[in-house]
Amino acid sequence: MYTLITVIIFITCILLVLIVLVQNSKGGGLASNFQSSNQIMGVRKTTDFLEKATWVLAGVLLFLSVVSSAFIPRTAEQVNQSEIQEQIENAIDPTQVPNFPTSVPVEGAEEETPAE
Repeated sequence: MYTLITVIIFITCILLVLIVLVQNSKGGGLASNFQSSNQIMGVRKTTDFLEKATWVLAGVLLFLSVVSSAFIPRTAEQVNQSEIQEQIENAIDPTQVPNFPTSVPVEGAEEETPAE
């Protein structure tokens, strides 16, 4: 399902880019090609259509982006533990004093482990 939503988001983005590129910031764009006001889709109707299509595609993109977050594939381990929590648990305390050996090791002597 996540892949399907991602593909639909990709198609929506391409359509949105194309519609925005067709528009002209000065009010021309695709609408400037229609010189006669007697046509069914005159200059004003073309501009209205492009503006409405832009808003609809932007809304669809927003909706699909929110919905896609619900379908992100997760494993059981990822659900139980977040990356931030893991970093907190594995953090080294910067105020901790390092534990250095107190005596100089003698060369040739093997370390003996105390019997418990």
